[in-house]
Amino acid sequence: MLRLCVAGAAGRMGGTLIEEATARGYQIVGAVESPNNPNLGKTLREVGICSSDVKIVGPSLLEEAVKEADVYASFATPEAEASNLPVVASLGRRIVMGTTGLSDEQMKKIKEAISGKVPAVFSPNYAIGVNIMFLLTKTLALLPRDYDFSISEVHHIGKKDAPSGTAKKLGTLVSEARGYSSIVSGREGISPRKPGELEILAVRAGGVPGVHDLIVAGPHEMIRIEHIAFSRRVFAQGALLASDWVYKQTRPGVYSMDDVLR
Repeated sequence: MLRLCVAGAAGRMGGTLIEEATARGYQIVGAVESPNNPNLGKTLREVGICSSDVKIVGPSLLEEAVKEADVYASFATPEAEASNLPVVASLGRRIVMGTTGLSDEQMKKIKEAISGKVPAVFSPNYAIGVNIMFLLTKTLALLPRDYDFSISEVHHIGKKDAPSGTAKKLGTLVSEARGYSSIVSGREGISPRKPGELEILAVRAGGVPGVHDLIVAGPHEMIRIEHIAFSRRVFAQGALLASDWVYKQTRPGVYSMDDVLR
């Protein structure tokens, strides 16, 4: 039975992950939240997430929360990850991290803190379908140079970072293969597309868990790949798949869902 400590436990994604994990027989041994979260000190049962008496604690009790865990699964804020993940790695706990919106500097520091210590999986999106979409994007990048790539994404109104981490990952894959050097996030007035521009458009509306579109258009045809998440459970299921995989790894390093699926 895999033992998990979940960070961001009272959030949308963390709560869904705990629900899915307990339904599948995983054991939740720790739950962490931000220092000002109103659920601190309450049990997961009291908050209504699952029938567990594990208490939700703040980062000051991180070491205690993670000490019995096999894997630390985190869907928190960039600031929390930058602070917490080096501590978790120093304790020798494997990591699955799905937080988006980290700056290049934050990600660099986190990777440096983990390198050589523990195996970890980082992914902006744990849906299996999205990760297949990443592979398809690499294939489509082989199209002739007069084919243009554009990306759009839709998420719930509460999502803070834009574009989404998934859209950024798609953008990175496309830019590396096609040589795009700048990103346009919207157009107004007279604004023709220039060579070297990649369009990434973000929409925030309602309670949408996530929609991502990759549009590739040539002079006389268009290819469109769309991924729609019906529920956050698809992300939780992928994160649990990653947790199972990373638990079996012995070589320290930062891995991706591409490694997990292969």
